Amino acid sequence: MSEAIAGIGVFRTARAGVPQWSRRILAPVVILCALLAIWSIAATLVNPSPAAAAAGIWPSNWWNPRPTLPSPPQIAVATWTGLFGYPVTSPRSLIYHAAVTLEAALAGFGLAAVLGTALATAIVHVRLLDRGLLPWVIVSQSIPVLATAPMVVVAMGYMGFSGLLPKAVISASLAFFPVTIGMCKGLRSPQTVQLDLLRTYNASGRQVFWALRWPSAIPYLLPALKIAMALAITGAIVGELPTGAQAGLGARLLIASYNGLMLLMWATLIVASLTAGLAVGALALLERALPRFRLPA
Repeated sequence: MSEAIAGIGVFRTARAGVPQWSRRILAPVVILCALLAIWSIAATLVNPSPAAAAAGIWPSNWWNPRPTLPSPPQIAVATWTGLFGYPVTSPRSLIYHAAVTLEAALAGFGLAAVLGTALATAIVHVRLLDRGLLPWVIVSQSIPVLATAPMVVVAMGYMGFSGLLPKAVISASLAFFPVTIGMCKGLRSPQTVQLDLLRTYNASGRQVFWALRWPSAIPYLLPALKIAMALAITGAIVGELPTGAQAGLGARLLIASYNGLMLLMWATLIVASLTAGLAVGALALLERALPRFRLPA
């Protein structure tokens, strides 16, 4: 028993000596390595071996030019080639297509931030909207965006809008929801005693909003914006599918799907994930730069 307690003490001492940042990184790295191992085994079992198998340390079917399930090294090579194998201005460059998608996503993100904040402000201040509008905002997220995207494109085409705006609207239709919900919670976060104190000073509704409700809502807005950014990029990619776009990550996915180019499809998905990660990371840096507006741990 004493040896077990001593062992636990040694483990805790060793753990205490590990830096906090390394402990945060270690768990995702271990999970990633496990997923890559399972993926590699599946690629070995699923892919047929090529007719002319080359000798090497890797299984020959990892480099099949038309794989059923591309291996991790194969996808890494395809992604590297798509990112750095062509000039940035080339239509074959995934950086070029990521920039096109990111432009639509940022436009949709801006629309979603404005729309979500306006809706939340109206819902919090007008009881009728709280009871009548908020349920419909929630229900709107149950409608598949793949079903509404063609209708948005057609309707806006009849109105004379094409190009960036329909994709931005489709992107905003996904991204406004977390902003609305987060701002509703944030604007309602002030305590009753705080609101009563401002009322005793005869503060108007506008003064209460700017002096109390808005600063209290910022810590809820920043995490909601990170979720909204990821959804905006997803919406922009989906918005490129029915518009017949010639550029963008959604367009590359369509081309890869029609021609059975599995490597291009996987490389495009990886680049889409990296784009979303970088955009959300930029917002996370902004959140860290504003410590007074962060939610308490």
